[in-house]
Amino acid sequence: MDRLAPALRTALPWVLALWIAYIFVWYLQYKFFGHEGSVWLFTVLTDWLGFSGYEKIMRIGVGTAELAAALLCLYRRTQLVGGLAATGVMTGAIFFHVVSPLGIDPYDDGAVLFKEALLVWAAGLGLAYLRRGDLPDLLRLANLGPRPA
Repeated sequence: MDRLAPALRTALPWVLALWIAYIFVWYLQYKFFGHEGSVWLFTVLTDWLGFSGYEKIMRIGVGTAELAAALLCLYRRTQLVGGLAATGVMTGAIFFHVVSPLGIDPYDDGAVLFKEALLVWAAGLGLAYLRRGDLPDLLRLANLGPRPA
């Protein structure tokens, strides 16, 4: 059992990162190519927000943020940032499902989108937690952290 712990610590961040990337990349086809369900969803949101006519900008913008988070999750050195980005994007998705006219189950399919958003949100938090030790290196790379003596 003691040998399982290091293997799990090594594998778990990659399982979470791959899950996040898979979900985000899978749904890009709907956002980037204007699938009618995706267009409808973002039209509901932009109309509700008072930005009628800006559905495409929001849809492509969200898709771009998801693609960036997916790519960050797939590179070991940036998994902390990718996990936080995924959590941030999914916080927005969860918020809009809960408070907007979309509702929890906009497609009447058992709330698949909402459940996946919750799972990706949790995976992003988990990935960020597991990679939290990378923060000093990331800050140094960005010239924001203390310089080594």
